[in-house]
Amino acid sequence: MDALLLLLFTVAASGLCAESPQVKRRFFFYYDHKTRDEARAFCRDKHTDLATITSMEDVDTLTSMADLSQMWQIDYSNRAWIGLYDDVDSWSWSLSDPSFYDAGEVEFRQWAGGMPDNAQSAQHCTIMHSDGLWNDLQCTDNLKSVCCDLTGSNVTFVLISTDMSWTEAQSYCREHHTDLASVRNLDENQKIKELIPFLQAVWIGLSRETWKWLDGSNSSFRYWNLGFSEPNNLFSKEACVSADFGNFGKWEDWPCGYKRSYICYTAGITQQVIRVSVQKKKNPSVDLNHSAVMEHILQQLRQKLRDEGLHENIRLSWRRQPGGNVFQKEESEEKKETPEC
Repeated sequence: MDALLLLLFTVAASGLCAESPQVKRRFFFYYDHKTRDEARAFCRDKHTDLATITSMEDVDTLTSMADLSQMWQIDYSNRAWIGLYDDVDSWSWSLSDPSFYDAGEVEFRQWAGGMPDNAQSAQHCTIMHSDGLWNDLQCTDNLKSVCCDLTGSNVTFVLISTDMSWTEAQSYCREHHTDLASVRNLDENQKIKELIPFLQAVWIGLSRETWKWLDGSNSSFRYWNLGFSEPNNLFSKEACVSADFGNFGKWEDWPCGYKRSYICYTAGITQQVIRVSVQKKKNPSVDLNHSAVMEHILQQLRQKLRDEGLHENIRLSWRRQPGGNVFQKEESEEKKETPEC
């Protein structure tokens, strides 16, 4: 089977069937009120997931679909859950090598009381104060930082007195040291605390991811209600998002336990039939219609598509000819050109 050589793909009327989820999606409004988690469970059971919105075209489509008379609630009417959420539990260390941490050390935290609080829904990085306690803070603030140097199993900490954003501090530490400081235990917390000037704070290497789509989409499209400074985490723990169709479908963060209407989506599937020409070399007797051979060719095709950066969820299958076989031997050009007597 390693002698098979895949030569070309051309659009044709028979051969390989390729199915791929595309950008085109169908949206479904539901007007009974559920929490975000309840709504998501329903959407995943009946459709694909809570709605992922990737463009103003999607916003316009949903705004035209929304029946405000069915969405009304006593409080905060005309809102529906969508699939965007703030991943507030995604804290991780800049130094990510798992061999650096013993059991339980990657989860070590020394938060001050009430922290992290994600004030104004904008605090995704971590500082240590001179008392050794941690706060979350906007990553764009300029502060001193602490880098770490690793030599074998030994780690030392270095105070960097130049004020930088968290991202700038991370880049500096990686260029001049090993990384921004990881804090694995109370002993290391104490060592860093002793470096911090009185009543000041420094960046350490803990940060988290922010807004994501539940279905794993990487769409960066956002349609926040900036007139109300959304997202703002106004009521604390506002990790879920609803669209306000009383205000052009603009987005707001809300606590996930509130009950809302909700929007599901179903991913569109497109199917394309591709002709595959296969040339047999070295082993011309191989049966291309053998199930193991056909599966081997499919594996080659899937890998080729992944290498080309196409959607990883493309499904491939063979299209059988009327006689039951997938492959049919083509006549040679020489035979086709033989004149009739």
